[in-house]
Amino acid sequence: MGAGHAHVLYRESTSPVHRLPPEVKIAAMVVFTVAVVATPREAYWAFGGYALLVAAVAALARVGPRWLVSRALIELPFVLFAFALPFLGAGERIEVAGLSLSVDGLLGGWNILAKGTLGVLASLLLAATTTTRDLIIGLDRLRCPQILTQIATFMLRYLDVLVGEARRMRVARVSRGDDPRFLWQLRGFAAGVGALFLRAFERGERVYLAMVSRGYSGRMPAVWQGAGAATAGQWAVAATVPVAAVAIAAVAVVLT
Repeated sequence: MGAGHAHVLYRESTSPVHRLPPEVKIAAMVVFTVAVVATPREAYWAFGGYALLVAAVAALARVGPRWLVSRALIELPFVLFAFALPFLGAGERIEVAGLSLSVDGLLGGWNILAKGTLGVLASLLLAATTTTRDLIIGLDRLRCPQILTQIATFMLRYLDVLVGEARRMRVARVSRGDDPRFLWQLRGFAAGVGALFLRAFERGERVYLAMVSRGYSGRMPAVWQGAGAATAGQWAVAATVPVAAVAIAAVAVVLT
């Protein structure tokens, strides 16, 4: 798995957040997200506290708000659904600006919007400060099931190979008069997808046989586990945000 494989969301920097080991960032993001989800939707002040934590981490990681907002648009379908809930919800209704809105729908929409946005922003910060390779390393150090990390490793390793293969197949189709812009060329496109699947499957079989012939027994050599693992101090630094989030969630549950 080459070190040059970085995903499009990663932002090169030397910030303190970038320098943290990947396993502590993954654990911090998961605990923060669980705390947000566990917060009662009526505790509006708590979500403001979570937003301040996200803003502080973003500033420390040198990730600008414009970058975060533009990438967070991926949740737009859920945002539209959240805005539709006050009109579609049942139960008690109130009048707002001449519109009859459901109280449960308003609370449900707010719940989706607030928790979904915070979760997306936390995930974006993790992706912006951690390369794909380091994410896999972090999952392995956190004892993620080996089969999952191996699948992710091979996907990362051969994604560029498959993309190149698909590009060459498209060039071959176009050079033979195929025009994928038209609907009636869909049959040729489907045949190309099937051929790409077969080539990928055959390549995977050859790679697996080569691995077995070199002593593969079901587990990849974990060459990274001994070097660069997080220290107790790094765990303590990374724990500040999730601990603060858990404290906010606990207070919100007690007060609500």
